[in-house]
Amino acid sequence: MPYPIENRTLVLGSTSPFRKAILEKLNISFITDKPEIDETPLDGELPADLVARLAESKALKVAERHNNAIIIGSDQVAVFNDEILGKPHSHENAVNQLTKFSDQTVTFLTGLTVIDLTRDDNDPLKLQTLVEPFNVKFKPLMSTEIENYLRTEQPYNCAGSFKSEALGICLFEKLQGDDPNSLVGLPLIKLVQMLNNIEFRILELQQKS
Repeated sequence: MPYPIENRTLVLGSTSPFRKAILEKLNISFITDKPEIDETPLDGELPADLVARLAESKALKVAERHNNAIIIGSDQVAVFNDEILGKPHSHENAVNQLTKFSDQTVTFLTGLTVIDLTRDDNDPLKLQTLVEPFNVKFKPLMSTEIENYLRTEQPYNCAGSFKSEALGICLFEKLQGDDPNSLVGLPLIKLVQMLNNIEFRILELQQKS
């Protein structure tokens, strides 16, 4: 039997301030732990398979350092024309990326894994993984808009050359997906469902706090 929910520690396997801020919306206690894994894609690996594998790998790595805990792992890639988008690292590369995106749609795929360390290895709910898609339709972008945006925000270490949680929202025409939190890297609606599956019910924790 799994431990009572108040006796299980929730661990976010990430030190991303954006994922941390999203999880804080649930008004529950948790700790963070940084996973150290090789994120290199496998030969011929599809984007959805990549994020699922990396989310699991991150959660499993963090799980090695905890007991009686629930571990959350997450990974995200942006995909355009079936190509995984990397970080631009330079102004010139960022201009090229955003120019390609003008009046086009970019898909974000977020892998999400939840591991309940209080369950037996043969329990199908011990490890849950899913991939959540989210589409961003860019508006037609003028070169001056691209330049002004990049000079202001300098998102050169962000996949896709923009920060959706900040000024990058000005580049978009439409957002399409089940949960806007997915765009920032943590699908909160699906996470709550996965936690409910293992009897870690967020609203019950509000009553106990």
